Amino acid sequence: MISALNRLVDLVEERLTDEFDLHGLVGSLGTTEYHLRRMFSSLAGMPLSEYLRRRRMTVAAGDVVRGEDDLLTIAVRYGYGSTEAFGRAFRAVHGAGPGDVRLDGGPLRAQPQLRFHLTVEGSIPMDTRIADRPAFRLAGHATRVPLIHHGVNPHIQQHITALPPEEHLRLKALGDTEPAGLLQVCDDVEPDAAEGSELTYLHGVALSGDTPVPDDLDAIEVPAGTWAVFRTAGPYPQALQSTWAATATEWFPSNPWRLRPGPSIVAVLDRAADFSTATTELWLPVEPA
Repeated sequence: MISALNRLVDLVEERLTDEFDLHGLVGSLGTTEYHLRRMFSSLAGMPLSEYLRRRRMTVAAGDVVRGEDDLLTIAVRYGYGSTEAFGRAFRAVHGAGPGDVRLDGGPLRAQPQLRFHLTVEGSIPMDTRIADRPAFRLAGHATRVPLIHHGVNPHIQQHITALPPEEHLRLKALGDTEPAGLLQVCDDVEPDAAEGSELTYLHGVALSGDTPVPDDLDAIEVPAGTWAVFRTAGPYPQALQSTWAATATEWFPSNPWRLRPGPSIVAVLDRAADFSTATTELWLPVEPA
């Protein structure tokens, strides 16, 4: 995986002034576009599209400062149809327009070329199991929320607290298969998993494939497949979010599995009364790498 990411970075450099078609390149990288985008975003801290834009504007800044070409020529060179569109992208990266930079020589905010490395410490083993599951359903109450990587997501918290206590009990009694208990489900996550991008959040339970879903509940059909299940315990949600991050930085680079499209599921197995600590299982859909 690390070699695929570094080859991807090299391909970005080779195509800074050309159209970048990741879909047509993944075959040579030995993985899938979905997994590559998810791992890149997790490890780089930004979506691939944002890294590509920053690198293009970093290199374009040299062309702007040298002043050998007019701004429209430079804009077209880096894939923009007008100086206005190029100027917006340039300003978003550097904090100043290309005209101002040409006059003053700055300010400039360079995006260095990334290089991925794997550091294996092994001091904290990850409690993981692989589960093959038949098709099942996720049933509950769904809403659209923005993705937040760190801390409590207030939109999800508001969604859950708006449900009456008896509804939580009803849902818990309805679940009849793994993952067990009340579940926190994230679906329709963009492959880049960018902070602030929208996803579908469902608070509910898992039902076997032949269990009917009550009419007043939302449902997500989950096909048969393999899951990597990560168990964690500690401060909530910090311990869970640390485990989620470690799947990208430690587990996937070291194991013969990759992410496949599908919902990610958190099962809360036990928790403190104030939810300050919890024992959870993170279910991620995977396939052999």
